Amino acid sequence: MPYISAMPVARLTSRSLVRIGGPDWRSFLQGLLSNDVETLASGAVRFAALLTPQGKLLYDLFVVGQPDGALLDVAGERRDALIQRLTMYRLRAKVEIAADDGAVFASWEQSMPGAALDPRLPVLGWRLYGGEVAATATETDYQAFRLAQGVPDPAVDAIPDKTFPIEANFDLLNGIDFAKGCFVGQETTSRMKRRGVIKNRMLSITFDGPAPAFGAEVLTEGLLRAGEVLSGGEGRAMALVRLDRIDGPLSVEGRLVRIERPDWLPRADIA
Repeated sequence: MPYISAMPVARLTSRSLVRIGGPDWRSFLQGLLSNDVETLASGAVRFAALLTPQGKLLYDLFVVGQPDGALLDVAGERRDALIQRLTMYRLRAKVEIAADDGAVFASWEQSMPGAALDPRLPVLGWRLYGGEVAATATETDYQAFRLAQGVPDPAVDAIPDKTFPIEANFDLLNGIDFAKGCFVGQETTSRMKRRGVIKNRMLSITFDGPAPAFGAEVLTEGLLRAGEVLSGGEGRAMALVRLDRIDGPLSVEGRLVRIERPDWLPRADIA
């Protein structure tokens, strides 16, 4: 019998799984991903990214500890490309890489048995992998909830090979371990954090009516470009904005928009 929750539970059909195993799986992922996996326990989840050597985002993912390896929770439409990329990096490492057919679920307001807390923010709820769960909400419901917390979805908001992980707030959402040592793209990522000069970040914007088109310009009162709209829905969207141009009135396609500063994002990081 499937588990039935009284609280919102959604199957995230846009996400898919990759299974990683073999004797060298930890050292293999440790040298690639932006977060630490050496200390990852079975059942625990870490948020991470695989970057280009130049430090740009390629894939956002969750690393899920398993007794004999790990699962990677990734955007479904990019799973095959990720497997191909990991296979390219494998070389002589004793690592097994394969697609996994398990489902990805998210719940909020209340946990499910066997679920793990979302490592980005506690308010985002829990994630569960595999098993039989009766959905009580849709993925659209979950994405609206996630967007209301001011958290971007790199799978749809970040342009591969164009966006830096810090612009997508990976440094504030537990997606980068700056003390772990080398990983692909580490030099650029560490330099951006060390210098402390972050010019752009993804922030929520609110407005009346439907979401503007993806890529629509966010403009200042003086019609200077302050950013661009990313994914969104009725009344709210994510935008990549210039932090030095968001304090005054802003508009998109002639409509007034307002920047939302989430509680989890320190004022110093967006002032």
